[in-house]
Amino acid sequence: MQKNVQFVIDPEGHRKAVILPIEEYEEMMEDLHIGRAAREGKSEPHRPFEDVVKELRAAGEIDV
Repeated sequence: MQKNVQFVIDPEGHRKAVILPIEEYEEMMEDLHIGRAAREGKSEPHRPFEDVVKELRAAGEIDV
């Protein structure tokens, strides 16, 4: 945990909220989005990378 993270506590001293720099928040949200997309993509059909490259070459979309 970063030094610049702060907590909001109740009168009993229990943590109730967290305050963190916007950059860290944005990174955390991006990580969550990537993880969600990866989980959702597990059920999608898969194709070998080589097949995708061949298809893109045939369509003239890449020339490598």
